[in-house]
Amino acid sequence: MVRRMGLRPLAGPASLHAVVRWVAVSELADPTPYLEGDELLLTTGMRLEADMSGYVARLVARGVAGLGFGVGVSHEEVPAALVEAADQAGLPLLEVPRETPFIAIGKAVSELLAAEQYEEITRAFAAQGRLTRAALRPEGMHAVIDRLAKEVGGWAALLDETGEVRHATRGAHTDAVTAELTRLAPGTGQPAQWAAAEVRLPASLALSGPGEHIVVQPLGGGTRPRGFFAVGAKEPFSPVTHTVINAAGSLLTLAVEQGRAHRSAERRTRSAVLELLLAGAADQAHAVLGRLGGRLPDAPLLVLATDADGLDTLETRAFTVLIDDAATTAAARAAGPMAVALVARAAADTVAREVDGPVGISLPAGYDPVALRGALDQARRALDAARSRQARVVRFGELAGQGLLGLLEPAAAQAFSAALLAPLAEYGSRADLIESLRAYLDCNGHWDAAAQRLGVHRHTLRYRMKRVAELLGRDLDDPGVRAELWLALQAAAAPR
Repeated sequence: MVRRMGLRPLAGPASLHAVVRWVAVSELADPTPYLEGDELLLTTGMRLEADMSGYVARLVARGVAGLGFGVGVSHEEVPAALVEAADQAGLPLLEVPRETPFIAIGKAVSELLAAEQYEEITRAFAAQGRLTRAALRPEGMHAVIDRLAKEVGGWAALLDETGEVRHATRGAHTDAVTAELTRLAPGTGQPAQWAAAEVRLPASLALSGPGEHIVVQPLGGGTRPRGFFAVGAKEPFSPVTHTVINAAGSLLTLAVEQGRAHRSAERRTRSAVLELLLAGAADQAHAVLGRLGGRLPDAPLLVLATDADGLDTLETRAFTVLIDDAATTAAARAAGPMAVALVARAAADTVAREVDGPVGISLPAGYDPVALRGALDQARRALDAARSRQARVVRFGELAGQGLLGLLEPAAAQAFSAALLAPLAEYGSRADLIESLRAYLDCNGHWDAAAQRLGVHRHTLRYRMKRVAELLGRDLDDPGVRAELWLALQAAAAPR
């Protein structure tokens, strides 16, 4: 434009690469209150005073891109003092010939700015097209991240809702990203709990450091993010780059939401398959799952049960459903829904190790509805035991090896024990009726053996057992009564 308009550089940098965002015309001795910066200021110098250096200094301080001096009006040539001051301050100074109207310069700059904006929009549309094509590739979200890094000339990374990196390009600085996400989730320690902490999620995070500029955006709708993506580059991001980043965010969010809808549909299908299995329609269940490209493990199989949080992990390893029904034990209902998986016996240990939480494992079973329903109940009970013991994995076979008591909920068994044995515990005599009853049952009702264990005469023991029967209102010769009393004594002795 300088050559085309006949402008002649007189001072300032040898190369005229200053950014010009507008053209302003002013004859004021101090036009800076009316300027924003990055303007090419045009003047004929009508009100310029002798102090040219002060005039130039004010323009430089305001961020003026350059000064055009029109000759042939108030000055036949550009004042030498102005040339010297501009040269010392590094302000580009152009001589504008008399035949070049200021309005023509303004139009030329406006046209150049429009062309630049059109070029930026074109580049942004082209980049969006490349990102869209990347999203259609089999790699999906990972391909979008790879393409985004190329578009910004830096790096990009995809993180899940906990801040863990799922995919990143070379040179990605994700430590600063995860640290910032954690910092913005006060009192929780991890970004996954933002919604629980009632922290308002920002639409975008900007991090800047020496030689690095990073933008982080959440993925997914609502207050709780489904993940994050981060972009970094050495140079600040331009408006075009921000447009490209926002386009990538839209594509990634769409992929996340579509993935959620797809997973929801798959889970409903698996629940329907399990209902078919429990109804005795195993052939139909196998057929339905087969049409969707899935399959059930060969029998004999094991049922694994864990907390609902383990659903995502189990889904990648086995046929998994989420259960929250009336058949679930009271302890399980209190803990919330439960994820169960049908797993081949050989793979059970490997799958259980992948779950971050308590796991209950059933005995081997087939697809007979009675056997399968029993295996589900076994897995529930084993999970209850794992929760109460704070154990990682509990097998139902381990509970069965502990006898009948191991199959009962500890809280329910101890409540039953306390109620049944209460009359004996409250008995005012010095005789310990509960321990006497325990010895009597352990010795299968043999008076001499039980009395010897207690260190009392057999007639004393007979009197105590008569008193026990009277207090409890039960016949100790009844096998069913003996079984209940033995169970109550075992529950009372179990650790709480």
